[in-house]
Order: sequence, then C-alpha cells, then structure tokens
Amino acid sequence: MQTVTLEFPTEPLVALGLLPSRFFDRYGEVELLETLRLERGWRLQLVRVRRRGPLRSAVELARESRRIRKVYGLTSFELLERRPRTRDYILLVRQRNPESLRALVGLAGGRIAPTAPFRLTSSTVIASFHGEERALRRVLERLRQMAFPFRVVRASHRPFRDADETADPTELQSELIARAWVLGFYAVPRRITLARLARLTGRSAPALGKILRRAEGRLVARFLAERVPLAPPDGDGRYLGTTA
Repeated sequence: MQTVTLEFPTEPLVALGLLPSRFFDRYGEVELLETLRLERGWRLQLVRVRRRGPLRSAVELARESRRIRKVYGLTSFELLERRPRTRDYILLVRQRNPESLRALVGLAGGRIAPTAPFRLTSSTVIASFHGEERALRRVLERLRQMAFPFRVVRASHRPFRDADETADPTELQSELIARAWVLGFYAVPRRITLARLARLTGRSAPALGKILRRAEGRLVARFLAERVPLAPPDGDGRYLGTTA
C-alpha cells in the first residue's frame, strides 16, 4: 500500500467540473475530513468549508437547500456543526461525480481512497490518496495523459501522520478516552453524547472532542504503523519518475 500527496493548481478542477467556476468568491478553504463512500457515480464525504463572510444560520441553509444543491451538484447535504469564530461549516455531503472523475474512480477500481491532508484553496490544492501502488500508478499516468498539471509532494509506504502521532496517548488522553469508552461514547449506537460527556469531565465539548481525536489519531497511527511495512522509495526517491 502507498500514500501519495499531490500539489496542483485549483483552476483545472473547475475545468474538470469538480468545482463551480466562482466557488472561492464565497469560500476561502475546503478541507476533506473523511470519505465515507466513493462510488463511480457519486461520493459521500465529511468536509470543512470556510466561508469568507459571516456564517449563515442552519435555518437559512435549510431554506436555500434546493439552490445550494443545484449550484454545487449535491444530491444532499447535512449541516453537522457551525463554527462562527473560525467561519467554518462542518458538512456531510453526497455529491455526483462528473464524467472526468468517474473515469478516474473506475480506473482506481476501488483500491484508492482520499486521505489527509486534503485541502483546497483558490490557488492551490494539496490532495492525498492511499491505496495499492499499482492502482495509484495507473491514475497518475492517466493524469499525465490528460496533461493535468501536478507535482508529487510526498510518496510513502506509510499513511500520512505527524511526527509524534505514533507516540503513546498522554495521561490525560488515556484517562478521557477510557472514560468515554466506559460511558458508551464509542458504542453503536452511542449511549452518551459528546456534550454530556464533556459536562461530566468538566470540559467544553470542542475541547474534549479535540483531546479524543488526538488520542484516536495516535492509536490508529500506531495500529497502521505496526502493520504496514516501510519500503524504500523507487530510484531517486521520486514517485513514478515525476519531477518535483
């Protein structure tokens, strides 16, 4: 398995139909948090969208739902969280794939998935993908044939992670994640909400959520690191002969 991170200009995404032509007139940044489902014809993703101006209320978004879905090619979207201080929306979106993306998803054959980091701004996109090396090679070769401009920022046989992510969870993280487990936060369905768990621990929900996510990230990174062998890069360290 391989993880590759690419950098490319944003403009070609508009030409491919992945973004509306004036999307960044209203929005400053999009971060893909998680891809829950990726099919040839559609995708279901959790995203963070940063608005340039003040956030609209949940009521306003619901009232404009039909227009929003039409403009951005969405089958559906759900507002999960508003963050007025940072002007961020956390959204669950189901979106139709344009023909160009359908072709790439079909070429990947279900053996590649988007992963972190994956951020889009008005000028630059940093996009990461994890999957079978052979499938990644096929997709990158197709991008070259399409004359799609990109450069490889990073290629590794380990999933992306921060330098200290494989360290043990801190004492605080261990205590809180254990309490969350005992109280049913990780049960399916959940037996306690994050808000109630936060009140029981004397913390705000956002602060507790960050602590738990950092602990989860370390545990998952360690799990993957122990099971994904590290192999040396090809040749001069570049991926598929692509120049940086």
